Amino acid sequence: MADAGVIGAHRVLIAADKFKGSLTAVQVAERVTAGLRRAAPGVAVEALPVADGGDGTVDAAVAAGFERREVRVAGPLGHEVTAAFALRDGTAVVEMAEASGLQRLPAGVFAPLTASTYGSGELLLAALDAGARTIVFGVGGSATTDGGAGMLSALGARFRDAEGEPVTPGGEGLAALATADLSGLDPRLASVELVLASDVDNPLTGPKGAPAVYGPQKGASPDDVAELDAALAHYAKVLEETVGPAAAEHAVSPGAGAAGGIGFGALLLGARFRPGIEVMLDVLGFAPALERATLVITGEGSLDEQTLHGKAPAGVAAAARAAGKEVVAVCGRLALPPVELGRAGIRRAYPLTDAEPDLAKCVADAGPILERVAEAIGRDFLH
Repeated sequence: MADAGVIGAHRVLIAADKFKGSLTAVQVAERVTAGLRRAAPGVAVEALPVADGGDGTVDAAVAAGFERREVRVAGPLGHEVTAAFALRDGTAVVEMAEASGLQRLPAGVFAPLTASTYGSGELLLAALDAGARTIVFGVGGSATTDGGAGMLSALGARFRDAEGEPVTPGGEGLAALATADLSGLDPRLASVELVLASDVDNPLTGPKGAPAVYGPQKGASPDDVAELDAALAHYAKVLEETVGPAAAEHAVSPGAGAAGGIGFGALLLGARFRPGIEVMLDVLGFAPALERATLVITGEGSLDEQTLHGKAPAGVAAAARAAGKEVVAVCGRLALPPVELGRAGIRRAYPLTDAEPDLAKCVADAGPILERVAEAIGRDFLH
C-alpha cells in the first residue's frame, strides 16, 4: 500500500550525499534509481548528487555538469598530488580536501603538527588562472591545522620567524612566527567573489576551536592540541598586528576553525562564510530540480545528531519542506528517532541495517543492499 501524500505522475529527485567509505554520491543515486525502477518501472528519476563542502564536493559539481580540471599541487606533506576542481561559466568549485585532505596522507599516517594547506592555495591559483570570477571554496576532511597559513603562502603571503626565515610548514611552525606580510597576495583575489562553504561554524581557537574539536581526528594528542591551539592564537595575534583588528574579529567568526583553521585564512582573503550545503544547492541548480519533483530522496552514510547541524540531508530536507515536497532518506545506519527526523522535514528514513543487520556486510555490499532499500521506497511511495 502506498503512503498517502504522493499521487499521480511521479517524478523523483535523488539528492543524496556519499555513504563515506562505501559509495560516492553518484553511486548512491545510481543504486537508488535502479531500486526504484524495479518497484515502479516507468518512474521519472532525476539525480542530483549533493555535498556539503567536504570531500566529494568536486565530484558532485562534475555530476551536475561542471567541467573537471586537474592540476598538480602539493599534498599535506609536500609531495605532489593530482587534485581536481570544477568549473562552469566563471564559477569554480574548489575542494580543499582534494589537496590537503586526510585521504592524501599515506594509510595509517597522521601529521597534525606539520601538515600544510599549501596545495589548497595552489588549487585556488589554478581556479584564478582558469578565469573563475566566483570561487566556492569547500572546506572539510582536512589533514591540516595550520590556520590556512600554507594556503596564504601559496597565494603570495610571507610568514617569517625572528631570523627572517620562512616558518616551517604546519601549525607547529606558527609558534615561531615573528612577522606576517600579506602585501604580496595575488591581486586577482581582490576582484573574485570567494565563498567559504563549510558545515562547521567553530572559531579558530579555544575549547570550541579547530585544534580542540578536530585535532584528535587528525591524530593530535592532548599535548599536540595544546601546542596547536597556542600556535594558532599566536598566529592570529601576529596577523592582528599586520592587518589590524579585522584579524582578531575573523579569528572568532563562525567558520574560522573550519578545516584546521583554513576558514580563518579564507576570511582574511575576504571570503563570505555560508553553510556548505546551502551554497552547493545553489551552485548545483537544486531549486529548479526541486520544482520538477513530487518526491525527494536524500541521505548519507549515517543519519545522526551531526546530520541536523548543516549536513547535506538536513539542507535538502529543509529546502524541500519549504517547497512543500515530501522527503524520505536513505542511510547506512540510523541514529535519529522519528520525531527528530520529522522536525528536520524527513517523512521516513530507510537504513541499510533494516535490510541487512550485519553492519560489516552493509559496508561491504552497500550497493546491492541500497537497491533493495530503494525498491521498498518505490513500493511505499510510488504506487
